[in-house]
Amino acid sequence: MSRRIFCLLCAFPFFLSGAVYGGDMEKLRENLERHVVKLSDEIGERNYVYYDSLCEAAEYIIAEFKEYGYEPRIQSYAIGKRSYSNIIAERTGSVSPGETVIIGAHYDSVIGSPGANDNASGVGALLELARLFSGVDVERTVKFIAFVNEEPPFFLSEEMGSQVYAAGARTRGEDIRAMIALETIGYYSEERNSQNYPWLYGLFYPDQANFIAVVGNFGSRGLVKKVKDTFKKNSEFNIESVVAPSIVPGVDFSDHASFWQYGYKACMVTDTAFYRYPYYHTAEDTHEKIDHDRLAEVTRGFYHVLLELSRSGK
Repeated sequence: MSRRIFCLLCAFPFFLSGAVYGGDMEKLRENLERHVVKLSDEIGERNYVYYDSLCEAAEYIIAEFKEYGYEPRIQSYAIGKRSYSNIIAERTGSVSPGETVIIGAHYDSVIGSPGANDNASGVGALLELARLFSGVDVERTVKFIAFVNEEPPFFLSEEMGSQVYAAGARTRGEDIRAMIALETIGYYSEERNSQNYPWLYGLFYPDQANFIAVVGNFGSRGLVKKVKDTFKKNSEFNIESVVAPSIVPGVDFSDHASFWQYGYKACMVTDTAFYRYPYYHTAEDTHEKIDHDRLAEVTRGFYHVLLELSRSGK
């Protein structure tokens, strides 16, 4: 996206389906940076090793949801003698409240990393989407969920926060129409050959790391298409999509895979993580690596996506 287009986007308000998005891109950018700095720099590494920091991150997310007018629900579960929590903020649907759309991001970081991109960037976008939706009338129920324990040693286990949620959702018969996982979404580059891929995929996709990607399995290909098409209608930002089996490295590397396991349609939104980000899962995953301007535009684009998915009958 050109600098001129971005400046125009910052300058004018956006009117969306009867709800007014204030159009203050600078506020959106500043809030995203504030969330990323708080989680990665001030709180820092947050996981089962740094358990107190993990709890501090949870308290921050709860406080932000409350600031936006939500009454967050805490889904706690035990691992050993410790309690871990998913944090859920909800906008109840006015037409089809029994139909649910979930957007989520994990708030823990991998051992040895402050986790600015992975995944304070995703949590920041989650919080800002919740803020932007706080005054929006939705037809379907929309849940904003901060998941715990996405990183090893819990990854792809029954103790992963999203696994706990998805298993419970299936047991209680929750009608989840779509789930989106925001995962590592803050790093971009215009350099040639800055983007890598699994074997052969590079033949079909750009070599510049200047796009956001939507990733799904074959059962979720309709959702992937809707997400990509809606984003493209409402943003100049580059977006690519991939529909592939889990044997392709990275396709199931986030909370969306937990929902696949229980038969729900889900996709991941990502900057492709280790396929472009040289600081992935390292101590160098710090807040100054994040491109907050582009993160803001991605977040704005997904406001439109979520708005579309929240319409009943869609």
